[in-house]
Amino acid sequence: MRKGKKKTLSTQEEIWREVEKEERKKRRIENKYYYIIGALFAIMFLSMIGYFSYFLVYGREEIINNQYNTRTNDMAKNIIRGDILANDETTVLAKSEEDIDGTVHRSYPFANVFAHPIGYSTKGMTGIEKQENSLLTKVDVGIWEQIVNDITGKKVKGNNVVTTLDVGLQQFCYNALGDHIGAVVAMNPKTGEVLAMVSKPDFDPNPEALDAAWESLTSEENTNANLMNRATQGHYPPGSTFKILTDIEYIRENPDTWQNFSYTCNGTFHYNDLVMNCHEGHAHGTVNPRTALSLSCNGAFATMGLSLNRSNFTELCEAFGFNRQLDTEISHKTSSLTFSDESSDWDIIQTSIGQGKTMVSPLHMAMITSAIANDGKMVSPYLVKKVVAEDGTVVKEATIKESDPLITEEEREKIVDFMTAVVTEGSGYRAGSKYAQVAGKTGSAQYGTEGKMHAWFTGFAPVEDPQIAITIILEGGGSGGDVAAPIMGQIYDYYFSTHPVE
Repeated sequence: MRKGKKKTLSTQEEIWREVEKEERKKRRIENKYYYIIGALFAIMFLSMIGYFSYFLVYGREEIINNQYNTRTNDMAKNIIRGDILANDETTVLAKSEEDIDGTVHRSYPFANVFAHPIGYSTKGMTGIEKQENSLLTKVDVGIWEQIVNDITGKKVKGNNVVTTLDVGLQQFCYNALGDHIGAVVAMNPKTGEVLAMVSKPDFDPNPEALDAAWESLTSEENTNANLMNRATQGHYPPGSTFKILTDIEYIRENPDTWQNFSYTCNGTFHYNDLVMNCHEGHAHGTVNPRTALSLSCNGAFATMGLSLNRSNFTELCEAFGFNRQLDTEISHKTSSLTFSDESSDWDIIQTSIGQGKTMVSPLHMAMITSAIANDGKMVSPYLVKKVVAEDGTVVKEATIKESDPLITEEEREKIVDFMTAVVTEGSGYRAGSKYAQVAGKTGSAQYGTEGKMHAWFTGFAPVEDPQIAITIILEGGGSGGDVAAPIMGQIYDYYFSTHPVE
C-alpha cells in the first residue's frame, strides 16, 4: 500500500511539472512576441522621430513653399504676408494691402522694375516671394493666441524681408537696358550682395495686371519669355568674356614663358582645314596674352587653347563654377563646358574663345568677375540680407560665404592688368567711368546659323579696391564693345556719382 501511494504522488508531481513546463514555454513564446512587438514599435517610433527631424532640417521649407499645400493656404488666411524691403530697410518693394471688405491683396509699388528678383505670389510663386514664402507667412505667437486668432479671424502680419537691392541702381539699370532683350546683374564682389538684377522683357507683378496679361504671357505665340529671369535662368555662349579663363590657364601652365607668347593676327586664323575670323575681320597685328585680351583676338586665343592641358583647364573652369550647381540659394541654371581628350581640335578652338558648347548665365559670369576682383575668392551671391519680425527681432540673417582662392596672387595681378587694358586701350574703352578705373572684358557671342551675336560686358571697379562687379548681356545686341560697353559705362558713372569712391 505504501509503495502504491508513493507512486501516485510521484505521478501527480510529474503532471504538475509538465503543466509548469508548458506554462513556462507558453510564457517564453508570449514574451518573445512581446519583445518583437516592442521592437517593432521602437523601430516605428525611431523612424517617425528620424523623419520628423529630416522634415525640420531639410523638407520643411519645400513642403511649406509647395503651391499645392492647401494647409499653408489655410494658415495664410489669418496671416498678412510680410513686406519685402530694399537694402535701405525703408523702401517697400512688395506689401500686402487690405481692402474695406477685408480682402488682402499683394501690391508691388515699382511694378515691372523689380519684377524678376522679387517675383509674385499669385499664379504660383517666383523670386524672393517663393524663396522666403515660409517666413513671409510666419508669425511667432503661442498656440493659444493662434487658436484665438483662428476663432476670431484676427489677422496678424508675417515677417518682413530686407533685400540687398539698391533702389536707385536697380531703376537706373532698368532704364539703361531700354528696349533691349537681356539682363544686368550687379553685385558686391566682397560680400555677394546682389545690388541690382534686371531682366527684360518684363511684366507687371501686381495681381490685377498679372491676371489680365497671364494668358498672353503664357501663350505659345509669346516667344519673349517675359516671365523668365534671364539674369539667372538665361543660358548663353559667353563669347570673349570667357577668354579671361583661357588667359589665366595659359599663364598657369607657362609661368616662366608666357611672356614669350606671340601671335601675328591678319584677321583670319587657319588651322589645318579650319578657318576662323576675328571680330569683323580685324587684323590685330602681333599680340601677346595681354594685348590679345585687350583687343579680343580670336586667333591668339585659339592658339593658346590648343596648347592647354585639357584636364587642367577643365579643372580650373569647374573650380570657377562650370558643370555644377553654384553655391547660392538663388535659383539658377547650371553653366556647362566640355574641354576633354575626346573633344576635337575645332571644339577646343571654339571653347577657348567662349563659343561651341560652352554656356553660362549672367549671374555666373558676375560671380567669375567678382572672384577675380575679390583676390581670387568666389563669393556666394544672395538677395536677402535679413528677415525681421514685426517687433524688430532678426529671424534670419545672411552670412558671407566665399571659396578659397581659385587663382594665385600673381595670376590675379596679371589678369587684372589685362582686364584694365581692355578698358584703357582695347575693345572695352566705352565702359570707362569718369569716377573710377574699370577693369573688364567685352564679348560678342555668336549664336544660331545667321551670324547674330549677343553683346556682353563684364567688369568691376574701382580696380584698386573693387566695390561693385557688373555683368550685362543683350540678346542679339551685336558687338559687346559697341553696344554693351557704353551701357556699362553709364551704370558705373551713375553708381559712383551716388556712392563716391573714398
